[in-house]
Amino acid sequence: MDKHYLTPLFAPASIAVLAGKADEPETLTSYARALHPALRAQRFAGNLQFVDTHTSGTLADLAQRKSDLAIIALPPAEVPAALEVAGRIGCRAALVLSSGMDADQAANLKKIARREGLYLLGPNSLGFQRPHLQLNASAAGPLASDGPLALVCQSGALTSSILDWASNNAVGFSAVVSLGPNTDVDIAQVLDFLAHDARTQSIVVYMEGISNARRFMSALRSAANAKPVVVLKAGRKPAGNEAAQTHSGTIVGSDDVFDAALRRAGAVRVRSFVELFSAAKCLASRYRPVGKRLAIVTNGGGPGVLAADWVNEILLNLGKLSPESVRALAPQLPPLASLSDLIDLSEDAGAEHFRLAIEAASKDRQVDGVLAIYSPKVGSDSCGVATALAEVKKHMSKPLLACWMGDASVVPARAILRDASIPSFRTPEAAVGAFGNIASFYQNQQLLQQTPPPLSTLAKPDIEGARLVIESVLAERRKVLTEMESKTLLAAFHIPVTKTILARNAHEAMMIATQMGFPVALKIDSPDISHKSDVGGVALNIHSGTAARDAYTDMVQRVARLQPQARINGVTVQNMASARRGREICIGLVTDDPFGPVITFGAGGTMIELIDDRAMELPPLNQFLARRLIERSRVAETLGEWRGASAVDRDALEQVLLRVSEMVCALPQLREMDINPLIVDEQGAVAVDARIAIDQAANTSGGRADNFSHLAILPYPARYEQLWPMRGGGEYLVRPIHPDDAQMLQQLVQNLSPESRYFRFISSMVELPASMLARFTLIDYDREMALVAVFRERTVGADGDITETERIVGVSRYVTNPDQSSCEFALVVADDFNGKGLGSRLMLSIMDVARDKGLAEIDGLVLANNPGMLKLMRSLGFVVKPFPEDADFKLVTHTL
Repeated sequence: MDKHYLTPLFAPASIAVLAGKADEPETLTSYARALHPALRAQRFAGNLQFVDTHTSGTLADLAQRKSDLAIIALPPAEVPAALEVAGRIGCRAALVLSSGMDADQAANLKKIARREGLYLLGPNSLGFQRPHLQLNASAAGPLASDGPLALVCQSGALTSSILDWASNNAVGFSAVVSLGPNTDVDIAQVLDFLAHDARTQSIVVYMEGISNARRFMSALRSAANAKPVVVLKAGRKPAGNEAAQTHSGTIVGSDDVFDAALRRAGAVRVRSFVELFSAAKCLASRYRPVGKRLAIVTNGGGPGVLAADWVNEILLNLGKLSPESVRALAPQLPPLASLSDLIDLSEDAGAEHFRLAIEAASKDRQVDGVLAIYSPKVGSDSCGVATALAEVKKHMSKPLLACWMGDASVVPARAILRDASIPSFRTPEAAVGAFGNIASFYQNQQLLQQTPPPLSTLAKPDIEGARLVIESVLAERRKVLTEMESKTLLAAFHIPVTKTILARNAHEAMMIATQMGFPVALKIDSPDISHKSDVGGVALNIHSGTAARDAYTDMVQRVARLQPQARINGVTVQNMASARRGREICIGLVTDDPFGPVITFGAGGTMIELIDDRAMELPPLNQFLARRLIERSRVAETLGEWRGASAVDRDALEQVLLRVSEMVCALPQLREMDINPLIVDEQGAVAVDARIAIDQAANTSGGRADNFSHLAILPYPARYEQLWPMRGGGEYLVRPIHPDDAQMLQQLVQNLSPESRYFRFISSMVELPASMLARFTLIDYDREMALVAVFRERTVGADGDITETERIVGVSRYVTNPDQSSCEFALVVADDFNGKGLGSRLMLSIMDVARDKGLAEIDGLVLANNPGMLKLMRSLGFVVKPFPEDADFKLVTHTL
């Protein structure tokens, strides 16, 4: 059970090939003609057998031996029968190499695969490659070289192109997977496998669309938390977007929303095929997330300045040597060298000068990466400088990139850099851009670590009151709330709004305005008018009762003339916002297909469409995410002291964003929202106008308040927190695990006895590897759960001061099995807390969570020589039985 469920597909021990007879090429499909030589070109590490589906003897023989994987490359009409044969001979996975099969044909294959218990890659796939297994189960060309980089590609043509490029650039792969439209095993499942694959150090993805946003985000976040992921997505512009959707058969969605999703997942997006190759070069060199400070070492001022310009253009920082480094390095360089900003070695620089400068930069704490730019000079030795870089790289922990300017004269030097796995580029801008891709991990990983709860720590909102407003509107078969209704919804979540009263005739408008105090604003109130100003439905700065009466009459007549079908409830009267130097902000909500609700932030007012300032973030938000969302907008530059105006109250602005996040999480009926303008100044923020559109909630479970199926990222499930008394005195907190728990979890494992570690991990490891630690602490709460028991310890120092520290003393977890109806559990308790009831409580709690998620069964493997765990399982009602695949284990199961 420790193996990933797709192991039979991507790491099979035995393969049955159903692709016709190689000696009868005229009867083979084009894929079969490519597959036969591809499989035979190298010796597969496992057992490989070619099957004639028309010969019953062969099938009978295979049924005795069984195979993990069936590879099918037959005409479309023969594929369903071949898939059934694969099931009959005991295969656990199948690969269908084909093209042009439509959605109905694909659905039929999926139905057969599920009936036969097969994981199906395809149809419409070029297959996959696993170079370390010497397995080329593809029609994508020769087997790639072995390496640490995995490629997942939703285009067969691009798969072949990338492999061809890689063969000439010393880039090797741990896995290459080609996915086409309507495939059963999708991009999310492949990412999930690669996240767990020890041979994969980084992942490059070309994608055209996704079929399930929640599953995609879950897998991508898990993968990006364990290793770098770079994504190139087709369809950045409307024309390409439509073409990608037609080609892939999946949903593409808004490009801006996709950007926000990738950032939140901790992955990095590149914008072009060239950038994807650049990123592949860097990832193949095993460069990891770093900061934004790039030092530039050059022997030519011009190329160095071009590189520095591009550093500023893409919002990186120029890495500058510290004064200590400058003092140590300067005497060793040519007289004309300059170290003020660029590390300009001058035209007299040789290989030794490059070596000394790069070593100094790599050791400097003010530098996160180094770019060496070489311009050919008469009498200079480009190969010697390249060799110096190759030597320095052996001892560097920071990224080292190279740009060898020129062409024919530097070709041998580029070969030296390539052999040393130093990413080399032809232009300074390309090299800086490649470093920018690496540095983006540093920022996006911070976003990845954020797992906010659905409700903030602010005052509790009136969720039930808000739902009553929505239900009453839907009962009237309306989908757009009036301004009064919209502001009521905002007020239920404690978002400050201007006092607003509805006047139903001109006389009421005059009286209300007089009681409120002038100046006031009048706005038409109609469920059929979205943009009031477009029809003259707004009157500002009304200073008298008479003016209010006349403005009411004129407005109603004008709107009725321009929009004769619109229902008019009356006119709202509200005080004018008092902030003279306040900034106008727009905070909104859009609903994207497939990612669901997305929160937007930017400049507000009547010029909003023209300004087009809109930053985006997927909910839920916390203060960190809200702050970053504000910083990404263009209007952020005006929020400080600006043109004589005081800086705005940023905390108030962030609180409004947190409140909007609460609305989005709690109210799945929300579809669109515009709080515009939200006036913010040094005294706070107030919503002057708002428009909200709603619809019936979909995909919710019985209307439960804690269901968040409308969100692409599940919030932190704070509802599972419980405080329990400990046997023998004291108490401990059981709560879902959080990314910040990594250090405490590592300490728990390190302090376990060797026996306890072996019982839990079936290994003699003394601590968790970084990838495993990341995978255990940043989880998708929808498909898995980990509960930790946290004990607060008080210690008294020598000076009498009492300090309180937290310690994880137990963990229970489950992961949902691929059948989506059962889950596999694991449990560990600190040795010094055994016998205090923690194991029982953690197991009962994790079972409650699994039951709450609708799972039907929980199971696990326990070593047969672990009597303590087996006794606990029996006491909790688990059924203990032999595990057929390994006599050293017992299988324990419990119906939920």
